[in-house]
Amino acid sequence: MKLRSWFVIGIIILGVMATSACIAPSNNIGITIDTNGTNVTVKSTTFLSNPPSQMMSEMEQQALTDIESSNSTVESVKSDMQSIAKKYNYTVNVTINSQFGTDQLPMPAQVSGTSMVPTLQDGQSIIVLKTKDFKVNDIVVAVHPDYGLIVKRVGQISGDQVYLISDNKNIETTTVKLSNGAVETITKTPYKGWLPKKNVIGVVKEY
Repeated sequence: MKLRSWFVIGIIILGVMATSACIAPSNNIGITIDTNGTNVTVKSTTFLSNPPSQMMSEMEQQALTDIESSNSTVESVKSDMQSIAKKYNYTVNVTINSQFGTDQLPMPAQVSGTSMVPTLQDGQSIIVLKTKDFKVNDIVVAVHPDYGLIVKRVGQISGDQVYLISDNKNIETTTVKLSNGAVETITKTPYKGWLPKKNVIGVVKEY
């Protein structure tokens, strides 16, 4: 009778162990993107999770591409991470950490030209915080319909329009010799003009 009791107990214990062994780890994990605008690190923040290394590598490459893009937003970066995770049967909760705070997206850029001298020099690297929260006297990066990305100072804000100006007030004149031998004089005047506020990508924070 005793032997039979122990045998039954043994079966019950083995049954519990077998049930426990069949519990699969959750595929819902936390992901943190750490970036300063030039470097990017993607890591899992979920305890005891071990997501596929290929997935994490793919996320890191995509995050770097997104952060360098003038078109990306916090929402689009998170969406890209979720799309990658889905291919590996994971769902992810994404947080972006930067020097500007949680879910504050930086973007690297390089100055081209002398329109913001003496504040910014030609070829100088800058870091932009992508935001629509800017004020008069801030230096911003915006999309111009003719010139592409420009960096200028906010002179005025009126309704949904923003007036951007150059720091360099000098009028520059250069002479160019054309292929037919003729000489052409090119005059560069300080930029000033109105753009929709929605064209502003963000505020220059580091230079």
